[in-house]
Amino acid sequence: MDPNFVQGLHALLVQSTSNDTNQLKTATARLNTEYYKNPACISALASILASSPELAVRQLAAVEMRKRVQQRSGDLWTQLPQDERLQIKQNLPQLILNEQGKLVRHAAARVVAAIASIEIPLGTWPELLPLLHQACTSTQVSHREVGIYILFTVLETIVEGFQEQTQNFFSLFSLLMADPDSIEVRITTVRALGVIAQYIDTEDKKSFQALIPKMIQVLGQTLETGDEANARQLFDVFETLLILEIPLLSPHIKDLASFLLQCGGNRNLSPELRVLALNALNWTIQYKKSKVQNQNLAAVILEGLMPITTEPEPEDSDEDAPCRSALRIIDGLATNLPPTQVFPALRTLIQQYFTSPDPNCRRGAMLALGVAVEGCSEFMTPLMDHVWPIIETGLHDPESSVRKATCVAVSCLCEWLEEDCAAKHGTLIPAIMNLVHDPTTQRSACTALDALLEILQDTIDQYLGLIMEQLAGLLDTAPIAVKTVVTGAIGSAAHASKSKFLPYFEPTMNRLQHFLVLGGEGEEGELRGIAMDAVGTFAEAVGTDVFRPYFADLMKQAFQGLEMGSPRLRECSFLFFSVMARVFGEEFAQYLPQVVPPLLASCKQSEHGEDKDSEAAFASGASASSPIAVLDSDGNIEAEMEDIDVDKMLEVNSAIAVEKEIAADTIGALFLATRGHFLPYVEQCVVELVSLLTHYYEGIRKSATESLLEIVRTFYELSEPQEWQPGVAVTVPLQPLVKELVGHVLPPLMDMYDTEDNKYFSYPECYISPLLISVALETLCNIAVQILEQKALCQQDPDQDETEEAPEDQAEYDSVLVSAAGDVVSALANALGADFAQLFNTYFPLISKFYKDSRSLSDRSSAIGCLAEIIAGMKNAVTPSTEPLMELFYKGLRDPEAEVQSNASFAVGLLIEHSEVDLSPQYPPLLAALRPIFDVPADAPAARLNAKDNAAGAVSRMIVRNTAAVPLDQVLPVLIAALPLKNDYLENRPVFRALFHLFRANPQSLGPYLDHLLAVFSHVLDPNVPDQIGEDARAELIQLISFLNTQEPAKVRAAGLNVFLPGA
Repeated sequence: MDPNFVQGLHALLVQSTSNDTNQLKTATARLNTEYYKNPACISALASILASSPELAVRQLAAVEMRKRVQQRSGDLWTQLPQDERLQIKQNLPQLILNEQGKLVRHAAARVVAAIASIEIPLGTWPELLPLLHQACTSTQVSHREVGIYILFTVLETIVEGFQEQTQNFFSLFSLLMADPDSIEVRITTVRALGVIAQYIDTEDKKSFQALIPKMIQVLGQTLETGDEANARQLFDVFETLLILEIPLLSPHIKDLASFLLQCGGNRNLSPELRVLALNALNWTIQYKKSKVQNQNLAAVILEGLMPITTEPEPEDSDEDAPCRSALRIIDGLATNLPPTQVFPALRTLIQQYFTSPDPNCRRGAMLALGVAVEGCSEFMTPLMDHVWPIIETGLHDPESSVRKATCVAVSCLCEWLEEDCAAKHGTLIPAIMNLVHDPTTQRSACTALDALLEILQDTIDQYLGLIMEQLAGLLDTAPIAVKTVVTGAIGSAAHASKSKFLPYFEPTMNRLQHFLVLGGEGEEGELRGIAMDAVGTFAEAVGTDVFRPYFADLMKQAFQGLEMGSPRLRECSFLFFSVMARVFGEEFAQYLPQVVPPLLASCKQSEHGEDKDSEAAFASGASASSPIAVLDSDGNIEAEMEDIDVDKMLEVNSAIAVEKEIAADTIGALFLATRGHFLPYVEQCVVELVSLLTHYYEGIRKSATESLLEIVRTFYELSEPQEWQPGVAVTVPLQPLVKELVGHVLPPLMDMYDTEDNKYFSYPECYISPLLISVALETLCNIAVQILEQKALCQQDPDQDETEEAPEDQAEYDSVLVSAAGDVVSALANALGADFAQLFNTYFPLISKFYKDSRSLSDRSSAIGCLAEIIAGMKNAVTPSTEPLMELFYKGLRDPEAEVQSNASFAVGLLIEHSEVDLSPQYPPLLAALRPIFDVPADAPAARLNAKDNAAGAVSRMIVRNTAAVPLDQVLPVLIAALPLKNDYLENRPVFRALFHLFRANPQSLGPYLDHLLAVFSHVLDPNVPDQIGEDARAELIQLISFLNTQEPAKVRAAGLNVFLPGA
């Protein structure tokens, strides 16, 4: 080798380590042009690595040597003479063993891995593995550390070439994980096992599983040393094991969960290490939920988490802490497991902790209650009488921290249990308003008030004046952070009060005007954004005409918000555009040229700002199972992973992600509102939305999907299609442009379903009509079958055998997904009509299996409701299935829950209406089953009132179908006393059909009830209330009133119905 070449290269490497930027640039340019294109540089770098006295130069030589070996897929290495390659292979491992600098050893080990990736597949380096095995079993600790590290880096590069060595590796690694002298050896061994785990097959599964207890021990030892960097590496290994298709961790889930829980609760460890352990526990629950469920681990985990929830929270809401991690896990348990396994145990702990004299325990109990609501809301509903006393006590607790936590719990309850919370307004509003005036609880109380006002509806009338008076004052005097939540609460008050907000509109707008021009960041920017949201809500409340004078100026403020460099303000501007389009309709179209480009720009932007390196890295490591590589311009690995802060690299700017989600959502809303004016933008919007379907963030995927379906739906409507004729055969073909649009949108949507592993992203109910029947009938049918069989990707669990039935007791979110599939089946039946009979026998057993006593209320209700909608679509084609359907509906009528009774009543009525089987022999037992549903007090919950309305509809259908089979003298008193309907106005259609039928065929039967019926007629015809009976029934009812006026004019006049008479 030319000594001058080596000397010159060494000098430039020395220059490259200089802090002088100009020297560095000069050296880099010369290295690239004079040295790095010559294969001899590899031997020269090896020489420098072996001989340079400067550690930094040796490290740089190793890094550059690896890059040159890998350059152009190893081309430069293979150009090197065979004897030089052989010499490097012989000398390099020993050189690394002798190297004193750890960073140099690691960099040089990666050179070995790079060479091995070329030589091992060719069978030209058989000495490597024996050499590494010898080093790993050496009596010298430093040799074992270097040997296992080189082996680890080699496995990272070419593990697939070593399958036949797997058992040998297991034996070696078992020995190394018990290394008596070096924690470094033990840690690197676990990392090496993490690499092998990704490639082993089922034959090696048991051998690997035998090593897991030792791997857990090494993780524990690492935590005891306080070594956060290596602990992160090992937690990454276990998180990789959790997501592998081969369930390696399954036999050890109980021990792993116990270990992680113990570490998370160990206050002797640093908060950072405890958070890592708790995050790993959260992943364990998510990815191994069937094991956690089958072994009933929830109660034990909750017991270990509750003490952690009592620890102090950091002031910074973005800072992680063990208590916040513990609450996330409680949320994860509630959303991933059946509520029967979570809430009873949690309720006991909450009661225990809430009665503690320690306010931290009471605060922890209240926060735990709040986070559990989302996943357990249905299960909690009948237990709320036991929950409210805790809430009421918490709102009056002597400690402000407990009162604030209770406000958080109230906010969660309002989101998921609207009806129950609205019913408690008399208790909640006075208590929360008191806390609004307490500076220590003001902000939390305003947030709770905001959530409560959002759901109050008409009940807000009695509080509106008081609330607006007190909140308006705070807009002038409170700190900015409190003004923000107060503004949000006023927006919710406007949402609930609608037109009754009108007296407060102008004075409130005057108060908010200066918030809309704030130019600062942080709290000021947040206040400006929330004010913009609130103003949009005002527009919907007061209407187009009242709001129009403010419209143009506020659009200017929204456009200014787009230019201020804040994702949050852009998000708020997009939301404002969406609301304005909804309020002003086609009048908004004038702004589309200014609105659509920033929406598209938002969809295109990166979440990583200007950091292109991290952007590229994220793109190549978008999932936990994909390796992350940082590449140089030649496509070669540029940096050592040890030298990279991976967490920082992968840190997604969540504000930008949310902005993109809102932008995607707004696009569909604009097309819906502005109709044909939006057509010039459809193509470019579809292109961008389709590109977002594979985004890593589920919120963006969901918004993009919904907007695409909205675009297809609106585009189809604008084509003025002929009325759809139910059936498999498409008798009304799509217009070419509509068909082309569907062709662009549907395939990526179907691909997305195939790869979507997040069940919380509920697949939206498809717009099943000519759009999809003509192009995707079979696919849609298969999707519905797959979800109802609980075999969709997002429902799969690697620990569950393919032939094994999914457990009946499931998380409430699982029920939501099944219900969405039922909606798709119902829509199919509606689109196919009688032709759905060919599919009925496929779907009936899949749907009916969800009606069992052991199933949740949601499952039972959805099953009956879905079958009812199928009957409505099939009509008389349902006849062959009448008997099994009726048998199931009888069970539904006897169900203890009113929601199921309601759907069963609706289903029975439809079956009687459409089946050609004579069901009159069933009338007596059916009427007996329906009778108790009518016994409902006026102040009963909405579900019971709804059931009564549906029972009235069922009886009415029975009367129309076969009046002679109905004992009218017994039935009519009950039916007519149930009128007017209170909740489900759609059932007025069969009710009034029955009344019209009786007035025509058997008028004397209604004579005794005429006074009551005239009052019902007056109620449903009242012009001051929304239409309750539809145009056709209204016209027929007015004709009936004219006839009755000829018989009983005084009674018609007394009922106030003479205004509907001809000539009135």
